[in-house]
Amino acid sequence: MRRCRLAVLVPLLSLALNASCAQAPSGPAKRSPTPPTRGNTLKVETVASGLDHPWGLAILADGRMIVTERPGRLRWVSRDGKLSEPLSGVPPVAASGQGGLLDITLDPAFDRNQVIYLSYSEPGDNGTAGTSALRARVTATSLEDVKVIYRQEPKVNSGNHFGSRIVFARDGSIFITQGERFSYSERAQDLTWLLGKVVHINSDGSIPKDNPFVGRTDARAEIWSYGHRNMQGAAIDPETGRLWTIEHGAMGGDELNHPEPGKNYGWPIITYGINYNGQSIGIGAVKEGMEQPVYYWDPVIAPGGMAFYNGTRFPGWKGSILIGSMTPGGLVRLTMKDGAVVAEERHLGELHERIRDVQEGPDGLIYVTTDNNSGRILRLSPKQ
Repeated sequence: MRRCRLAVLVPLLSLALNASCAQAPSGPAKRSPTPPTRGNTLKVETVASGLDHPWGLAILADGRMIVTERPGRLRWVSRDGKLSEPLSGVPPVAASGQGGLLDITLDPAFDRNQVIYLSYSEPGDNGTAGTSALRARVTATSLEDVKVIYRQEPKVNSGNHFGSRIVFARDGSIFITQGERFSYSERAQDLTWLLGKVVHINSDGSIPKDNPFVGRTDARAEIWSYGHRNMQGAAIDPETGRLWTIEHGAMGGDELNHPEPGKNYGWPIITYGINYNGQSIGIGAVKEGMEQPVYYWDPVIAPGGMAFYNGTRFPGWKGSILIGSMTPGGLVRLTMKDGAVVAEERHLGELHERIRDVQEGPDGLIYVTTDNNSGRILRLSPKQ
């Protein structure tokens, strides 16, 4: 039975609505057992502080970093943790609600070309906004040669559910995750809109010829998969090259997926969550022709970024998926076997911090960002 949180969140709901929280959607997907946090298991060091809602983090081979701040600032972080002044050339962002400057990813040839990719909420006409992505060459003080390579269409009036992560496939093409903008959830099923979709493009913004909807007049050719809610984490499995994503559900519906081309992941028709007012969403958790998540959380973890750990500094962690949790906060580790979750453990709960991004550094240690108006970059290492 669902762990009912309505009494905490909305104590004035009627008994009828409270009763609905006991009627959790049921289906074949595996549910998180909600393990307790393992307190004080990791050594935590502050690399940099004083950041305003740091969102995305990129770590260079030499140990320097570039970090985005949601209000629209991009900064270098030196090896000793000093922050640069904000770089010029960053385009305006719709920095309200959940919007702003979001993810950052290095070009696979960054050491040669100094090219980065950014996702952000781009303002439009009459207060609208949409998730966009750009590529640019980064210098010590600015962005140069800025080119927008993707725009979510149409732009809509909503400050929520922009996503967004940018990850490179093995062939050099790009996956961009995004949200359905909260008030437009039904558009996640509409193939003529780009809301609630994983999109797949080439690094110059062109569309791969083998995308699943290329050539169809009733669908956008950029779309890779659809029926998603709000994907704020994405990573490529280094062993298989497969794309994995994690998305926010409503109450009790956070999902881990490996989106495949042309497939429908159900939102808002099927979900393991219920609405914030206690009412049901859609038809339940299962519908023929719609994909099941690999794993889901109830209660939720409010997932941020994710990464596959591929290093050796954490014994037994190689191949694990690491996920930032913003509620209740901390670091979630999933042990994977043959594409399935076989164990979950949680760390850093003692910090009481919203963990936004998660990255593995070239040193094999783990780096995370904390999401608040005095945010930090933290370095995690095993305790002896």
